[in-house]
Amino acid sequence: MSLPLAGRHVAVLMGGLSAEREVSLVSGAACADALERLGARVSRVDAGRDLAAVLTGLRPDVCFNALHGAWGEDGCVQGVLETLGLPYTHSGVLASALAMDKAKAKAVLSAAGVKVPGGGLFSRFDAGRRHVLPPPYVVKPNAEGSSVGVFRIFEGANSPPEALLDPSWAFGDEVMVEPYVRGLELAVTVMGDRALMVTEIEATTGFYDYEAKYGEGGSRHILPARIPETVAKAAKRQAALAHAALGCSGLTRSDFRYDDINDLLVLLEVNTQPGMTPTSLAPEQAAHNGCGFDELVLWITENGYARSGAQGSTR
Repeated sequence: MSLPLAGRHVAVLMGGLSAEREVSLVSGAACADALERLGARVSRVDAGRDLAAVLTGLRPDVCFNALHGAWGEDGCVQGVLETLGLPYTHSGVLASALAMDKAKAKAVLSAAGVKVPGGGLFSRFDAGRRHVLPPPYVVKPNAEGSSVGVFRIFEGANSPPEALLDPSWAFGDEVMVEPYVRGLELAVTVMGDRALMVTEIEATTGFYDYEAKYGEGGSRHILPARIPETVAKAAKRQAALAHAALGCSGLTRSDFRYDDINDLLVLLEVNTQPGMTPTSLAPEQAAHNGCGFDELVLWITENGYARSGAQGSTR
């Protein structure tokens, strides 16, 4: 393999300030290792509030954004990079902010013809004191990822999620409450403008929560998903449409539920900076399509640099 990154200085942004810090550190380390194998000069940056000063001192050629969650994935860090005039990977300011805000993203996706769940935003205090929707339903922070702070309320449940009333709750005073869609958990990676494939996810915990996503043995990934070809095509089409409707760039991953009894496919959310951990879905799908981990990291880096680096960061 040729090494087009040889001699290029890449700052890998990882860690950060969100509840997904630990996952980001693993993603960032894996990507930094890959970039070093590809011949790049790599600076591993644990991104804090001094990020602008750190990057001004480093003066990298391009930033690989391996941050997850609030601040690193919601347009804030992207805005810092725009201000510094540094090329960076993944989506820009607007698409990142839009995709992270579940309520706004659902409005845009619905208008574009993507099937999304019902429900809406509620005060966490209301949702913690009474059932704001008939069970079963799901409660999640409006601007977090990786299933952080998510509750599933089962049919016949007597109590709402009282943990929402805890003074230590750190995920905002508004929560997204959606009807629970039974069925299969599916994921589709979009690379550029191409939807790669559909993965079916079996959570050993019974619910695809944070532990199932990142804990060893927490879930099993089945590639390709055991669904009808018509459903697989629909999921890929909807993922590509969602990627475009939100204005995303580079790599994204769309998460779906498929109710096979009622033949209902619903897009839950679009992740603008998918995990790059050993258990992550996007690298698995890329590998299944003949693109190994190092090659994927190279593509993400070159895509970000070519899109904003050669002509100045304009996203």
